Amino acid sequence: MSEAGQIPVPRIIEGGLAIDDRGFTAFVNGFHFEGVKRFYMISNHRAGFIRAWHAHRREAKYVTCAQGSAIVAAVAIDDWEHPSKSAQVYRFAMSAAKPAVLYIPPGYANGLMSLTAGAKLVVFSTSTLEESQGDDVRFDSRYWDPWQVIER
Repeated sequence: MSEAGQIPVPRIIEGGLAIDDRGFTAFVNGFHFEGVKRFYMISNHRAGFIRAWHAHRREAKYVTCAQGSAIVAAVAIDDWEHPSKSAQVYRFAMSAAKPAVLYIPPGYANGLMSLTAGAKLVVFSTSTLEESQGDDVRFDSRYWDPWQVIER
């Protein structure tokens, strides 16, 4: 919970790059591993592929893009049987070229769409695999549909 007693919202923890004659170091120094129990990597077979929606009542996730780029989205679940289709969807364009970690609080569904072939996302979870499996709720990939890339 936030200071005002409200449900926390997904947020980006910004990182950066240090570049010199040897190469570069990408970092997100504001990310701390408190509560993280495991991690896994996600890579789709092609750009434009969607993996969504995966929700947890108790598990929080931290997502970083290790290669390529992807859209990562999250939506608060107001009703676990029939969530509102008009709920606010938080949408983030993530890229390995701009180091950052996305925090997704418990009580949210999350999903992603690869924007580039070979995109790789690393997910840090606050639950063990067993805890996560007992807290797993899924919705159709188009239940909320923030996946369209709009030319501008």
